[in-house]
Amino acid sequence: MPQKKIALLFFFLNTFFLNFTFAQKINEVDKIVAKYPKSFDTTEKLAEKIEKDFDSDSDRARAIYSWIGYNIKYDYNAYLNPPKTQGFSYSSEAEKQRKIKQLNDNLIQKAFNSKKAVCEGFTALYQHLASLMGIKCEVIRGDSKISLRDIGRKTLSSNHAWNMVFFDKKWRLIDVTWGQGYYDTSKGRMVNDFNPIYFDTDPDYFFAKHFPDSGTFLGNKLSKDDFLNGPLIYNKTIEEDYKIKSPNSGIIEAKKGGKIEFEIKNISKSDQVFYLNKKNQAVKIQNPKEKRGGLEFEILNDNNVGEYITIFVGTSSVVSFKIISK
Repeated sequence: MPQKKIALLFFFLNTFFLNFTFAQKINEVDKIVAKYPKSFDTTEKLAEKIEKDFDSDSDRARAIYSWIGYNIKYDYNAYLNPPKTQGFSYSSEAEKQRKIKQLNDNLIQKAFNSKKAVCEGFTALYQHLASLMGIKCEVIRGDSKISLRDIGRKTLSSNHAWNMVFFDKKWRLIDVTWGQGYYDTSKGRMVNDFNPIYFDTDPDYFFAKHFPDSGTFLGNKLSKDDFLNGPLIYNKTIEEDYKIKSPNSGIIEAKKGGKIEFEIKNISKSDQVFYLNKKNQAVKIQNPKEKRGGLEFEILNDNNVGEYITIFVGTSSVVSFKIISK
């Protein structure tokens, strides 16, 4: 692989968005919705179209995800320069709720009409369309894990929002903001690149990258430490079901000159597996062993290993760890 391309890949690891699509799994619902108009007169007209074309709540929930993912772009300028929080006065609880609803309605219409939004707009629009079809949907706010510097940070922050949607007798996890595309550092702009992996994501993968403000999911308490100190996983990991078995922490304490042991499921010796050293040079994994449906290998913690190790399969980043050398 050319050195320039390797360096560029490493640079991408430190950008705000890590939603590169390597192996899209487009289904029949996505194909139908891709032919929809980019604009509808009202959200009600869009909901009517989806209800006419699809019979089940699962397909309708997917169609909402697809349409938003195809047509609404992340407003990166608004992310960098967020508008001031709108305050309001009220004389009763009823008036308060009316004004909150009006602000939310304005947010929905702005996202729908302008085709731009940040996560609050994406999630509010998704919830609104779901409600028009009688599908239970909640907006969840919390923390997100998107960059190398997030590994081992000390505190949680409320910086993101996503949806929980109920269909087929189960609550499902959905992040349509991350499904719509990514920030291209070379072009300095957002790129729409629809990715289905954040629709009905496996909770184990989802909560490696999301932590709700409540710290719970359907009554089950989530581990703040596991989230903060866990490794950083990428889209390819979710797409290919690469399970990171070892190390089980995102923070590796290792002696200089010692070996760090790794185990990743659903990877084989036929895959091209490597990591980048601190000079952004690709280093091929030597003498990997296939065991228990995965690959076991070692990396020498020498002077060429930097503060982070990111494992690649082919051209796709799979997992990153923070290295603390003793």
